[in-house]
Amino acid sequence: MTKESVVGADFQLASEAGCHLNSGCGFPAPGLNEFDFKPIFTVGGVDFTKPMLLSIICAVLVVVFFWAAFAKPKILPGKLQLVGEIGYDFVKRSIVLETIGKKGEKYVPMLVSMFFFVWIMNIMSIIPFAQFPVMAKIAFPVGLAAVVWVTYMTLTFKKHGFVGGLKNLCWPSGIPGWVMFILVPIEFISNIFVRPFTLAVRAFANMFAGHLLIVVFSVASWYLLSPSIGALYGSVSFVVAVALTGFELLVQFLQAYIFVMLASSYIAGALEEAH
Repeated sequence: MTKESVVGADFQLASEAGCHLNSGCGFPAPGLNEFDFKPIFTVGGVDFTKPMLLSIICAVLVVVFFWAAFAKPKILPGKLQLVGEIGYDFVKRSIVLETIGKKGEKYVPMLVSMFFFVWIMNIMSIIPFAQFPVMAKIAFPVGLAAVVWVTYMTLTFKKHGFVGGLKNLCWPSGIPGWVMFILVPIEFISNIFVRPFTLAVRAFANMFAGHLLIVVFSVASWYLLSPSIGALYGSVSFVVAVALTGFELLVQFLQAYIFVMLASSYIAGALEEAH
């Protein structure tokens, strides 16, 4: 009998059901497998996975909510309209007008939609049966960052023209000319490439890390559950998982806020007067 067969007979696989501290199996540590989803169904050659379905549900929720809230607006708003007005006014006053000013009012609908879309996709991580933040899949923050980047570039060149747009992107005002040969390439790379990259990665990384931490401590709570001292450890792990979930609620909101704040700052930069 080989050593491998003895190990296989004496110990359970880490992923088997009933795997606890004293049951002879290793800790089933979560990993990238938590972010790998098999297709649920296929339509027209397109495989629909859980994150894709959740993103569609989130988009529908945003559209249906604001349509229901403002389809028949009243001077004395009902509860749904009042909630919609509070949400809309929060993004408009606290983000858009503070960052862009009065000239940013025409972009409020886009940025409000983006804020609530990102926020609800993040909140999916604590919704039963969903339990996954859609923004933890890099394709979704990349797609939204691409929308922001295209808007940023379009507004920049539309307002300033081709030469003026390049100057707006690469030529900071109030800088001595002798440092421009160093600063211009840095500004070009920063505004054209780094900004959309960091915008996407920031939203993705926070949701990815937060979800993984919650899963690790949730699995650990189950694994440590045993009649021995492990029950105490499991209880501590469970408390940590609950605390992380509460903290994640704050992070989910902040990430949506920061995403839209940065998008607003880019639009403000595109609309500012030529140097």
